[in-house]
Order: sequence, then C-alpha cells, then structure tokens
Amino acid sequence: MNKKLLIAALALVAALIAPVYVYPVLLMTILCFAIFASSFNLLLGYAGLLSFGHAMFFGTSAYITGWLLKSSPISLELALLGGMLVSTVMAALVGLLAIRRAGIQFAMITLAFSQFVYFVLLQAHFTGGENGMQGIPRNALFGLIDVKDSFHFYYVVLGVSALALFLFYRIVNSPFGEILRAIKDKEPRVESLGMKPEQFKYLAFILSASLAGLAGALKATVFQFATLTDASWPISGEVILMTLLGGLGTLSGPMFGAAIVVILNDELAGLGEWALIAQGVILLVVIVFFRRGFVGEIAALMAKWKKPAAKSEVQATA
Repeated sequence: MNKKLLIAALALVAALIAPVYVYPVLLMTILCFAIFASSFNLLLGYAGLLSFGHAMFFGTSAYITGWLLKSSPISLELALLGGMLVSTVMAALVGLLAIRRAGIQFAMITLAFSQFVYFVLLQAHFTGGENGMQGIPRNALFGLIDVKDSFHFYYVVLGVSALALFLFYRIVNSPFGEILRAIKDKEPRVESLGMKPEQFKYLAFILSASLAGLAGALKATVFQFATLTDASWPISGEVILMTLLGGLGTLSGPMFGAAIVVILNDELAGLGEWALIAQGVILLVVIVFFRRGFVGEIAALMAKWKKPAAKSEVQATA
C-alpha cells in the first residue's frame, strides 16, 4: 500500500475519533486555521506573495456568514458559500491594484486595504461594532440536518476542511501550481516563454482569499460570534506564524503550524499579553534555527538519510 495513502488513512481515523477524547470546539478551531494557513501558504509558499492583510478576507467572510444566518432562514452551506463569495469578490477588486506590485509594496498595499476593511466593519451597523456579532445561529445543513450540537457539527467542519485541503492539494500539484513555483523562482524566465505572470498571481490571490473566506465563515459558525479581531492585523500576523512554523511551501506544514499555535493560544490564554510575547519568541526561534519550518526541516533530514542509503545500495549492486 502506498505510504501516503496509509498516512492519510491513519490521519482520517484519528480525526474521526478525536472528538471523543478532545474538546470538539478546540478541534474545529484547529481545522479552521489549518484552512486559513493553507490559503496563505498558497499565496506566499507557492506564488511568492507576502500579504500582511489576509485577515480582511477571513474576518469579512465571518461577518457576512453570521449576518446571513441571523437575518434569514438560509441553510448553513449557503451561508458559508455567501461568505466565500464576498471574500472572492473582494479579492478580485483588491488584486486589480495589489497584484501589479511585488515584495514589500504588495505587502503594504494588502495591509492598507485590510485596515480600511477593518474600519468599515467597525462602523457598519450590522456588525455590532466593538461588541461584535453575537448569537449567530447554526441553521440546519441543507435545511434538514440539525448541527446545533458541537459534537455533531465537528464532523461537518471536518468534511468541509477535508474538501478544502484536498482542493489545495490539487491546485499545487496541477500545471497551474507548477507555473506558480516557476514564477516564484524565475519570473522573468516564465515571462520569456510568452506567459503573463500577473494573471497567474492574480488567480492565486483570488483562490487564496476564497479559502481564507471559507475558514472565516466556518470559525463564525463554530463559535457563533464574529468580532473585529477576526479582521485585525494580529490575525494576519498569526497566520504568517502558523505557515512559517509548520513549513512554507509544504502541504502539511501549515496544518501542523495551525495546530501548534491554536493549542499554544489555548494553553497560554491566562497569560494575557505574555501570550503574544511567547508567539514572538517562537517566531524568532523558527526564523533563526528552523528556517524551513518543522515539517520542512524533518523532510530535509529524511532526504539526507535517504541519500547515504541509496549510495550504499548502488555500491552493493556494483
């Protein structure tokens, strides 16, 4: 049996039995941020675009999904799609300006748009301002399936997360994903082949924002509230930490990074501002000593171990 399939099967079994032993809301939080970190990884790890304002898609989608569920009898899946759609449209508009720049200019443009969106959400009547949007209901899935209980809702979030992460896997392993890697490594060479790198980066930006929107929509339904924190700069910084901690440009890295950061936040919640200091120290250690992230470093070590083994096999056959 293929090793990857075996690992995937074991991970699926572990995910199915996890809520029996672990608080389901904590597990759902990890899944939401795994999607969010993967969306950021698509943008930075594969397209080479650093966004300082990715929280605007996450937070806006959370508010839109909450508003749809509170103001209408719409089914849960349609509300999630509504939040994703708004994030996608927003990314299409922001990307028209931002994608023409690269490096720190791109990062600062996304940060500026994120701050603008933050203050719009602060002033909008439907968001509840500084108090946030409270009491978001979990309407029935497909209008039929009751998901009010967190234990049952976990499996809905798990299914959606599995589909989102599979979509991410298909994107990065498609010809489109190969072109993104080529653009990140040698953009002028891609342009010399007659392709337009801006178009591919623009599409990557939209896809990344859509996945971030899905993550925000799910989080709003998990906690049944949305706050300005979801659209703030610290959340954008946190998703950068998750991606770098797990391993930039790897498939599983952002998932591990999201799990580590969410669990740390849960354990350090009583420390107040010291939790942010702890995050900063962790990020510094990762940047200095684990530049490829935990998953990236483990993969590099395994590759080193395989090379001597391969050489010894060649010598033995010779």
